[in-house]
Amino acid sequence: MKRNFDLWLSSMKDSIASWTYYTDFNKVYENVSKIKIELNILNSLIGSKNIENEFKDIIKQYPNVLKAIPILLAKREHEIKVNTNTENYVFNFIKMNYSLDQYVLFMKNSGLFDLLQNHIINNLVDYVLGIEVGMDTNGRKNRTGDVMEDLVESFLIKAGLVKNKTYFKEMSKSEIEKKFNIDLSNISNNGKTEKRFNFVFVGAMDEIYACECNFYGSSGSKLNETTRSYKTLAIEAKDIKNFNFVWFTDGIGWLDAKHNLEETFDILDNLYNLNDLENGVLDNLVSFKLHLEGLYQNK
Repeated sequence: MKRNFDLWLSSMKDSIASWTYYTDFNKVYENVSKIKIELNILNSLIGSKNIENEFKDIIKQYPNVLKAIPILLAKREHEIKVNTNTENYVFNFIKMNYSLDQYVLFMKNSGLFDLLQNHIINNLVDYVLGIEVGMDTNGRKNRTGDVMEDLVESFLIKAGLVKNKTYFKEMSKSEIEKKFNIDLSNISNNGKTEKRFNFVFVGAMDEIYACECNFYGSSGSKLNETTRSYKTLAIEAKDIKNFNFVWFTDGIGWLDAKHNLEETFDILDNLYNLNDLENGVLDNLVSFKLHLEGLYQNK
């Protein structure tokens, strides 16, 4: 029976945020830990009355301290460009490429000396911890994809694919061809780099399922690009024997891109959302027969 697109679309979720979605504190702590010694050395400049000379002495004795300076400006790069009316600088904070006086000029004109000398902050470790938390918010977009993959994987595990060793993560087209002795030359990926799938698993009747996973909590041009790409992939995969393309997607971002998504929905039977997974859609795809156990393990 043909599925109702509007009903399916109405079951999209507005969020899949996990406890650690908003800030990856382990990553934050790890980044701060890498330069904690250097930051504590620079702490000696807080409230300094002779900050320029003290900074020079520190760099002479502990040149590695330089690597901790970019993050004080919320920069991860080890090179920082500065353009002035008279000169263009590219300061290297791993290996000094200018005189020490010019690095003093950088600290002064960037406002860092003022931050330290006037005791605006009390501790650089705490200060950088705050910067890292702020910068980590930029990673939420990538974490959304990771969370969606984790959710889909949890359903694959629940379906028994781990026990039977019949699912694989991050497989390229050529790896699938080699693993399962199948010809995927029809899949062009629009002439881009070799196609890579989030998951590949073996289902009922030894059918191969190659899966993509994504979640869109907001609208944007990316959604239309994605649905066009996957529509092409769905068409290309239709005539490949024993091979199926599966797309797991969700998110209320699709409400503003529903027309393009509906076109793919009409031609791709294996287009599912989290509600489908929660309602056991994998039961229709996955074989639980014991003869599958280990069948592809050593191919």
